[in-house]
Amino acid sequence: MSILNILRYPDPRLHKVAKPVTQFDERLKQLVADMAETMYEAPGVGLAASQVDVHEQLVVIDVSETNDQLQVFINPEILWASEEKKVYDEGCLSVPGVYDGVERPAEVKVRALDVDGKAFELHADGLLAVCIQHEMDHLKGKVFVEYLSPLKRNRIKTKMLKEEREEQRQRSARR
Repeated sequence: MSILNILRYPDPRLHKVAKPVTQFDERLKQLVADMAETMYEAPGVGLAASQVDVHEQLVVIDVSETNDQLQVFINPEILWASEEKKVYDEGCLSVPGVYDGVERPAEVKVRALDVDGKAFELHADGLLAVCIQHEMDHLKGKVFVEYLSPLKRNRIKTKMLKEEREEQRQRSARR
């Protein structure tokens, strides 16, 4: 297993739309393992393949306190979303250090495939429902900051670009 590089907002690759997974093979299993390791190391509760520059419809999630309940969603689709909405403070591994409230349906029913290509359906609420919707947005090329006001979004973009320049400057200084 290996830690993958997580793309950072406003990287344009985060806006690519993911393609459906069609081959359920060892490469896919390895990608799932690498994504899980990357998510746990970050640390985070969800990671979409789009965030590691693999534009396939694949999401890994673990909202457990103990990091031992990994869930894999391949080619996920929301079958139903509740009319009731809730605002959750969301963060994102592609937008480190930024958290803000996003309103989403409180409950969802999702259909997906597991790593072996077997279909399943799941009803989710709370953090899991938020996480599923957040990660599925990544597969559509959408980052959670796009739900925020243009002013907030621009401030976040400026902050991320400034941090990236500073990290590059530090790397250059070490050489």
